Order: sequence, then structure tokens, then C-alpha cells
Amino acid sequence: MATTDTPTVTADRAAALRDLLPPVTRRRTRVGLVSGGLGAYWPQFPGLLPKLKESAAYVAGRFQEMDAEVTDVGFISDAQEGAAAAEQLRRADCDLIVLFLTTYLTSSMVLPIARRSQTPVLVVDLQPSERMDHAGFDTGDWLAYCSQCSVPEVGNVFRRAGIPFRSVSGWLRQESAWRRIEQWIRAAHVRAALRHARHGLMGHLYPGMLDVSTDLTLLAATFGSHVEVLELDDLRHRVEQVTEAETRQRMALARKAFTLDHSVVDEDFAWGATVSVALDRLVEDFGLDSLAYYHRGLDGELHERLGAGMILGASLLTARGVPAAGEYELRTSVAQLATQSIGAGGSFTEIQALNFEDGVVEMGHDGPAHLAVSARDPLLRGLGVYHGKRGWGVSVEFDVQHGPVTLLGLGQDADGGLSFITSEGTVVPGPLLEIGNTTSRVDFGRDPGEWVDAWSATGVGHHWSLAVGHHGADFRAAASLLGIDHREV
Repeated sequence: MATTDTPTVTADRAAALRDLLPPVTRRRTRVGLVSGGLGAYWPQFPGLLPKLKESAAYVAGRFQEMDAEVTDVGFISDAQEGAAAAEQLRRADCDLIVLFLTTYLTSSMVLPIARRSQTPVLVVDLQPSERMDHAGFDTGDWLAYCSQCSVPEVGNVFRRAGIPFRSVSGWLRQESAWRRIEQWIRAAHVRAALRHARHGLMGHLYPGMLDVSTDLTLLAATFGSHVEVLELDDLRHRVEQVTEAETRQRMALARKAFTLDHSVVDEDFAWGATVSVALDRLVEDFGLDSLAYYHRGLDGELHERLGAGMILGASLLTARGVPAAGEYELRTSVAQLATQSIGAGGSFTEIQALNFEDGVVEMGHDGPAHLAVSARDPLLRGLGVYHGKRGWGVSVEFDVQHGPVTLLGLGQDADGGLSFITSEGTVVPGPLLEIGNTTSRVDFGRDPGEWVDAWSATGVGHHWSLAVGHHGADFRAAASLLGIDHREV
């Protein structure tokens, strides 16, 4: 056993890791923005529209500062302009559309925007300040504060049209309101990542793990994702093309990213490095955003060695934003991509044991790990055997950085529906196993056995993604944008 009073990851170390393993680039999240108010007011109150456009410019500026590609279609004043905006936003292929209500407008102005785009919509109404100046205001001044009065109308019409309704109400510079808006932008990151993802699935199901079996059509139908079914021979072919120089270069990179334990055998290290180079090419050639794999093999033959040699390369890919999961865990690699998309990391995880004395659930897994969630320099450990699997080689070991974490699992129900399943906890210090696994001690603020019962009752399955930070609300919002259920323990 080892005592792990380890420090949390520093900003310098995280930056060094990004420099060493630069993140992959993907299509940016696209957010559509349209502002509006009722055009009948403009001739009646000439000073009103300029005030509202000032607010719209402020809102547009705040969105431009966010990590997204923003399509601002401007200000609409009637149903015809609303229809024109709807067509612009439909062509923009947005992941989220934001309707900024500056004053009252009719629901006929905004319903086409939601219907034609087939994109989730967030209604935002932010009055100019915390309160009106009742003594000094006339009708025109009041109308600048009147955006909330149309929110129930829009909510009613959306419900009648079968369109999910979401809103954030507040005032223009209210940071708590902007934090709620930013939560929806993070949710849009998840939708964008899953909507355009290409998930690699290589090998075969771990024998007997019925919970891992996933309906591939369901991912395409629910998210728009594509599943690329791969053969071990796709990897074997690329391994055969790796040069000795490329293997040495990858070993040198690994020495910078990991601490090598004395148990690491040079031959196994070199093999893992070779497979790592080939994995990078596999991901690039097939345009993969995630990878789930497993192969049993027999008596040390080549395919067994390929499956056993993937941990190093899969961990390096995960660190670069291409999450990998062993045991053919497609749904978990999807969950890892979701947590990765909001910058929270996401490591392949299961329950290891319960500590009733300390009140914690011990979690981790052998196989690929997300280096960004490590509390210290990750260790490469040599293993003569992988429990429950054939083969041998190097494995990744570290303890997860202490502090808040969120678990995200992707469940599949009897009716075929997918769901996001989350639980927030805190990683605390204490003794951990040193067996070539990622490990953590998670305090959920309740009896560990009761937590396991509640978590298992959700239908979460054997594995999930462990992400840094508390993000349950983000994934609840993401489930809303994706049109799936969310369950929280």
C-alpha cells in the first residue's frame, strides 16, 4: 500500500502536458444568436430600439468571448424577419440557438426559428439593470424591461409544438445569469462532440459482459454519431509499417510523459511504443474521435500481443482528446468524449472496492487512463498479467487529483433509450493499490454501500467516465439538448 497525500495538478504541469501531447483539433461548437422585439413599438417610442440594440450588442459581445463559433443573424422585429433569420440559422448548422428577447415579441416571430432549424433553442431575457426607476420611467423605458412577459408565451407555444423549452431570465450584467448561460454553452459542446463523432470499435465484446453490448444504430439515431467497425488487422497492418526510429521517438516521448517503474521490461516498453505509433495512424486514417477495443487472443499470438500492447498508446491518445476505453466499452468511450468536450478530462473507471471505515468508494481501472486527471506524474508499471485478460506488458498507474469529481455513464434501457447518468463526489487522500491501475478514493457524502445500491439501480453499467470538477448540471443540460434522460445519484 502507498499513502497518497499528493498535490493537485498544477497549471504549469497541465500546460507542459498540452505542449507534449497537443490536443486534436475538431469542428468548433456552433452557436446561433438572434435578438428581437416587437416592431409595433418602434414608431411609438423612437428611443426604444436604439436602447434595445445596445443590449443586443452587449449580449453578442459576451457570446463572441465564449469558446464557440457564433453566427449572429441580428435583430428581428416581425414574423417575416423571424422567418428569414430561421433560414439563415438552418443553413448555419448550429449546435444551439439562443433567442435574446429584448422586449415583448410575439411567439410567431420565434417559432419558425426552432422548427426549421431542428436545433435546440435557449431563450434568454436579460433586462437592462436590476430594477426599474419607477419615478422616472415612461412607457418606452418600461418596455425595455418587458422581455420577461413574452417568456411564458413562448414556453406555451413551444410545448404545444412539441419543442423542448429552456430559458435563462435575469438582468444584463448579472454574472449568475451568465453562468447559467455558459452552462448551456458547455452543454452545446457535448452535443457538438457527439453529433459529429466517429467512434472506433475494434475487436470483440469481452465474453459474458452483456451490459457492454451496445446497439450501434442507436448511437447514430440518437446523436448522429458514426461507429466505425475496425479489425485488429487494421492495427496490425500499421504496426508492421512502424520504423525502429519511430519506436525510439515514441519511447522518448513516453519518458517525458511518464515515470518508468523498475518493473518495466524494455522489450514490452518498445512494443507498447510501436503500437502507440500505429494507433495514432489508425485514428488519423479513419478520422476517429474515440476508440473502444478488446481482443482475447491465444497463447501469445500476434493479435493477443496487439490487444495487450495498447495501454500506452491509448492513454496518450486520451490525453490528446481522443478517449479510449478497453473491454469494448463503446458507451464509456462516448461518455469520455462528452466529459472531454467540456474540458473535464474523463478516465475509464469502475468500482474497485469499498472502504466503510473511511466512508469512500475506491475506483479505477487498468488500461487506458486520462493523464490530465492525474495528481502526479503518471507511472508506467510492467505487468506480467492483466487480470481477467490475456497478454502482458506496460500499464498506467496514478491516483486521481484530489477534489471534486463527476462520474458520467451512458445507460441503455429496455426500450433502447440512452441516458446520461451522473454522480458528484470528492476525491480524498488515503491508501491506494499499486497494481498498474488508475485509482481514487471518492467520498459521496453517504454510506458507500448505499451509494453503490443507488448508482447500480440507474442501469449505468460496469464502467463510466471519471471527470475532474462538479459538472452534474452541465450534463443535465447536455441531456436536454440531446433529447435523452438524465439520472443523478
